[in-house]
Amino acid sequence: MINRRLAALLGALSLAAAMPAHAEKADREKPVNLEADRVTVDDAKKVHVFDGNVTLTQGTLVIRGDRIVVTQDDAGFQKGVATGNPAKFKQKREGRDDYVEGIALRIEHNAKTEKTELYDKAWVKSGQDEVKGHYIQYDSLTEQYLVTASKMPGEASPGVPPGRVRAIIQPKNKDTESQQGATGSRESLTLKPAISLPSRKE
Repeated sequence: MINRRLAALLGALSLAAAMPAHAEKADREKPVNLEADRVTVDDAKKVHVFDGNVTLTQGTLVIRGDRIVVTQDDAGFQKGVATGNPAKFKQKREGRDDYVEGIALRIEHNAKTEKTELYDKAWVKSGQDEVKGHYIQYDSLTEQYLVTASKMPGEASPGVPPGRVRAIIQPKNKDTESQQGATGSRESLTLKPAISLPSRKE
């Protein structure tokens, strides 16, 4: 087991670019480390496949899954695809003590666009606020969310009635408002409505 994990970590050293997932800017300068039971490397296609209890860490960012596939384009940008039952991620927010965390059956992160997409049974929590949907896209640059009840924005499922997305946004209390007077306004989830929200029946 130790040798397999060591091999996975050595494979991770060939990843040249960082894989930021969320707002903690300092994470972008940190090295990427991966642990797994086994790793398959295809240098010709620039594909690294990590299998078995996979953990990716970069600073405060942690992504876990049964499998994580990392690909690299010609410009050196990487895309990570984590799958599991479920796959999970967590990362500290910039300048705050709370975290953004989420789960889904598939989580994709694109280092070039700095967007994270969660597919199927997706759930994201930021502080005390949370959203649920079939598909959630998170933009780490703007900290905005796009949530739909279908697989992708505008995608309809034939014969399936429209679904719903769910959000829980906690109210501010007096103590929170007092603290904001000294530290600034409260940051919370910004929900961006999709063009349409068709969905499968839950």
